Amino acid sequence: MNAWNLAQINVGRLRAPIDDPMIADFASSLDRINALADGAPGFVWRLVGAGGDATDIQPSADDPNLIVNMSLWRDLDALAAFVYRSDHRSVMRRRAEWFEKMDVYMALWWTPAGHTPSVEEGLAALERLERLGPTPAAFTFRAPYPAPDGRPAAPVLDVCA
Repeated sequence: MNAWNLAQINVGRLRAPIDDPMIADFASSLDRINALADGAPGFVWRLVGAGGDATDIQPSADDPNLIVNMSLWRDLDALAAFVYRSDHRSVMRRRAEWFEKMDVYMALWWTPAGHTPSVEEGLAALERLERLGPTPAAFTFRAPYPAPDGRPAAPVLDVCA
């Protein structure tokens, strides 16, 4: 058993409210993609609101179209396999249809096994990444840091644009 899990947060600003027809393909994919994550090797946990996904969790009272997704994984390889080498990739390739462009929208960090990060903790990781660039406290697939227990983390090079 690992002493550390990899936490991830990603946020997106929808181009329209979640129930708008422009967002329908994204919204209708959520259950399928979440089930795929739940069954993926190395999956530990994901943020879930009252509706079974995280779209009803508002990370910003000032921005109702900002949505958040968080999850925990055994390691970087497990998360990368789900994100870039599963059907998740087909949905991710269409993100420009549903989301405004954001410079920093995803951050990774190591958290002790058994700890479930809060949305506030994830937003703080995003802010650190935006302010400082990749550090052990908040990093990216392309510039990862090893786990505190010494498990290496090689850069993920099959990141789709």
